[in-house]
Amino acid sequence: MSRQRSRRAELPPAQENIEKLEKVVNDGNYYGAQQMYKSVSARYVSAQRYSEALDILHSGACIQLSHGQVTCGAELALLFVETLGKGKIPYDEEILERLKKIYKSFPRVSLPQNLWDVDDMQQLSENIGSAKTRVEGCSSFLKAAIKWSAEHGANNNGSPELHIMLAEYIFSESPEVDMAKVTYHFVRGNNPKKFASTLVSFLGKCYPGEDDLAIARAVLRYLSSGNLKDANILMEEIKKQTESAEVAFPKTELMQFITYLLQTLERDALPLFNMLRTNFKPSIEREPAFNEMLDDIAERFFGVQRRNPMGMFGDIFKLMGAE
Repeated sequence: MSRQRSRRAELPPAQENIEKLEKVVNDGNYYGAQQMYKSVSARYVSAQRYSEALDILHSGACIQLSHGQVTCGAELALLFVETLGKGKIPYDEEILERLKKIYKSFPRVSLPQNLWDVDDMQQLSENIGSAKTRVEGCSSFLKAAIKWSAEHGANNNGSPELHIMLAEYIFSESPEVDMAKVTYHFVRGNNPKKFASTLVSFLGKCYPGEDDLAIARAVLRYLSSGNLKDANILMEEIKKQTESAEVAFPKTELMQFITYLLQTLERDALPLFNMLRTNFKPSIEREPAFNEMLDDIAERFFGVQRRNPMGMFGDIFKLMGAE
């Protein structure tokens, strides 16, 4: 105990180290600074001076990222989240703002709308590689932060604000956008209007046939989690925004199905729900995941028990706690 007290006393105020380390970064010695950020912050963690360790790591992540050092900055960002966990720091608005500041420090670089519409293929390859590094770094940081937030005070899915940040970064920075991932995180967020704007942007540059699938996927994701309110807001907002933008709202059978489905879920109408699934089966089967989501919706809104594909053995495993 006395040794720990002496170590606490030996360490100077964190601000002294922050100023020294920022100078090392500003002098261009990014790797040297990185090792120092890690070793110095570890001493404060060891002395259980978590607040000061967090100050050092936060400063390091932001300044490395502001200098375009994504790998270094992302590593320090992850250590920041790890230290939140070690210090049992609760999720609150102040910590959210600090996480948001790190997120905003990740570089954003515009890629050509048509990736192949460039003359220098080597430069294109380098740009794509850099974009993937940025997305992987930011995603790792935000996924860790979401997991920490779920364990320390946010809801079971983690902070809605952090989910939205991740969805936005994946959409804006990925060389080839995975709308399923974008949708996954937006649906766990708390801003369906912002999600609608993202989808309208996607409609303006996606391949034919991807537009209605993206909208249907988003609505069904909301509904499969029991969120009819945001599913309706999303559809209304997409229709409103496509009217004012130079983007056409897709008029397909799948969109007809989604419109009828939203109306059906406003009342207790299981027979009509089943009839819709039968009549629009070809459209629904354009994406394999849709039927599974509709099974979730039937269970949530109408109490329909899902059939266990493993039958009796599946029930036994379930009783035993197997996933």
